Amino acid sequence: MRNLEALQQALEGELHFDALMKSMYATDASVYRELPLAVAYPKHITDLRRLIHFARQNETSLIPRTAGTSLAGQCVGDGIVVDVSKHFTRILDINEKEQTVTVEPGVIRDELNRYLKPFHLFFGPNTSTSNRCMVGGMIGNNSSGTTSIKYGVTRDKVLEMEVLLSDGNVVTFGEITAAQFMQKTKQQDVEGDIYRFVYETLSKHEVQEEVQENFPDPRIHRRNTGYAVDELLKMKPFSENGQPFNMCKLLCGSEGTLALTTKVKLKLDELPPQHSVMVAAHFNSISECLKAVEPSMQHDLYTCEMMDKVVLDCTKNNPTQERNRFFVEGDPAAILMFEVKDNSIEACRQKASQLIAALQGRALGYAFPTLEGEQIDSALALRKAGLGLLGNMVGDRKAVACIEDTAVKIEDLADYIEDFTALMEQHQQQAVYYAHAGAGELHLRPILNLKKSQDVQLFYDISLATAKLVKKYRGSLSG
Repeated sequence: MRNLEALQQALEGELHFDALMKSMYATDASVYRELPLAVAYPKHITDLRRLIHFARQNETSLIPRTAGTSLAGQCVGDGIVVDVSKHFTRILDINEKEQTVTVEPGVIRDELNRYLKPFHLFFGPNTSTSNRCMVGGMIGNNSSGTTSIKYGVTRDKVLEMEVLLSDGNVVTFGEITAAQFMQKTKQQDVEGDIYRFVYETLSKHEVQEEVQENFPDPRIHRRNTGYAVDELLKMKPFSENGQPFNMCKLLCGSEGTLALTTKVKLKLDELPPQHSVMVAAHFNSISECLKAVEPSMQHDLYTCEMMDKVVLDCTKNNPTQERNRFFVEGDPAAILMFEVKDNSIEACRQKASQLIAALQGRALGYAFPTLEGEQIDSALALRKAGLGLLGNMVGDRKAVACIEDTAVKIEDLADYIEDFTALMEQHQQQAVYYAHAGAGELHLRPILNLKKSQDVQLFYDISLATAKLVKKYRGSLSG
């Protein structure tokens, strides 16, 4: 305790280690709980250095955190939570010509895009928590969201990162040539140690073979299974014809375990076409719904999102979302929301008609309402609200995030979910199915009562069995 009091005095920001504050930071948006040692609000880089020095001296860990919207306990632990959402919140620079922006990690995703809109640019990854999640957390998570089928994931957008390493030194990671990489390996500091370790490890043929055999299929663009060393192997000096090496590929998805981020340079996209039409295809079964995904993805979609009956039913008694259900016909087992865009509404309508005809030609779906303008916003709000509304299910049984983000190739999605459904039936359980069907990634949430010891055991058993099932399809445990 005395050491924490001394650290509290040394920081220009804040350090809290009272029971209330530790309890508040003992969780994120997941079901996991662990009391941290303390909670810090660093004010600047000097504070971060002091925290790093303290952690080294006292053999504890630092847990970087922004909004805490993580669904798998990523910012939960027994070390010091380092919350940068209070002071590291500036948009530092925009380059319209290069289509880049430089920000601090505490910048909120939607606020960044409001700032960028007058420049006709935007940051593509779009999570269901976009009105509160922050860039630092999105990098830690390698976030993707509803737009990944068109604009990729956060890893695709990070060009440079200014970080503090475990020695407290500030380092900028970005693109470097193979020659520059080899020069880095000669440095006698922590940065040099990192490059030497990466080179010595990934140069080994047996390591490369193991990565290629055991990592998720590279055709799955949403994959965060451990550190992304498979991405490093695609770059020089490990691939003769690869892209320039960039350590940011590894930092994205590393959940803040490798460095403390202070500044990020992001690649932006031009705003999408102004006009859009959404087709809300209704299905009588989950199986039928998922069989529609692969052929639908041939139609230049900007969005391909799924909601199942459990999610839809949660919106019935919510005053706001009940109004947003205006397009729901009958009692569908699932709805797929397809969005097409173009520079004219007529072109969008034509694309929507072609998509509907393709589904009807395969006898997939029973209703195909088309939405335009504010109707699309309402439908997307319904989809986004589903995640939060699941927590309001009446009673102790809740849709629990123990699987959450598994992803497989689109062509495997229907078979994978059929196997998963059979697995749930073996355990006599019901699950929720929703989210990013077009990316081969569904949020799969068993409905459990974690106040019961037998359901806690089911939490473990279902998670383990699903992991083995994902491995069977060479999928990703975390999309």
